[in-house]
Amino acid sequence: MKDLKENIKSALFGVAIGDALGVPVEFKSREIISENPVKDMIGFGTYNLPPGTFSDDSSLTFCLAEALTQEFDLKVIGENFVKWVHENYWTARGHVFDIGIATREAINRLAKGERPDLAGGFEVSSNGNGSLMRILPLLFYIIDKPVDERYQITKQVSSITHGHIRSVIACFYYLEFARQLISGVDKFEIYKNLQTEIPEFLKSISINQREISFFNRLLTADIFDLSEENILSSGYVIHTLEASIWCLLTTDNYKDATLKAVNLGEDTDTTAAVTGGLAGLLYGFDNIPKNWINQIARKEDIENLAERLSEKMKIIE
Repeated sequence: MKDLKENIKSALFGVAIGDALGVPVEFKSREIISENPVKDMIGFGTYNLPPGTFSDDSSLTFCLAEALTQEFDLKVIGENFVKWVHENYWTARGHVFDIGIATREAINRLAKGERPDLAGGFEVSSNGNGSLMRILPLLFYIIDKPVDERYQITKQVSSITHGHIRSVIACFYYLEFARQLISGVDKFEIYKNLQTEIPEFLKSISINQREISFFNRLLTADIFDLSEENILSSGYVIHTLEASIWCLLTTDNYKDATLKAVNLGEDTDTTAAVTGGLAGLLYGFDNIPKNWINQIARKEDIENLAERLSEKMKIIE
């Protein structure tokens, strides 16, 4: 088992590099991208930004990680999100260039003093992937807690921007998958484990069966057997979760997993960021292509953040 610092570094860089791979082709269709597939870290494109530029996915991931270097406090996490929008905190190159509608609305509510766990939208229409894309650092805070506590804390942190139960379940599934990856469990075994563990736990806390059924392709089928045309890559949280697990289970290294995610098209940066977080944990920092690491914006700052977060988590242990 890799040490804590190594896992944190792998997770943070895993998210950021996946994100940066997807930024130049965000919103392009699968058909358009297939004419000239992404094979390496490129720049410009959609936002005309240099190679290695990460977007809101990573910025908010780093805002969460930064908050976790202190005592756990939803208010601090929310304040960091507000600082990102209003002060360009943890941006790649000094400005915010991409933000989801639900996330923007939630951060506006936070800025006006709304309680953090009530700031996110609770409507069915508020199920974009904006909490899933940034949730991974929470893993290191909840990893040794009992499952009900892991769920409740995940719910609170998701709800800062996305409060609907569907977004919460997606974050919970993702972190449970990541948690078993860190323990060294085989990725297919994890997939099978969660098909029992997730529904059983959700039923035990009386979650509506209809909501659980939205996750049926993960919880009752073998998603890795599906062809690419059956995998969707929009900004809908379930599409992003399914696509990331599919990319992870149908490749065998970090590079192929993240490039596969990018080449699905549409919400390329988030699909690849969410995939990249898991792939980083599974394969480790050393498996991420060196030239990608060297191109990522704020590389030293990310390394420093990983160092500080691991020091804090060791104290909590």
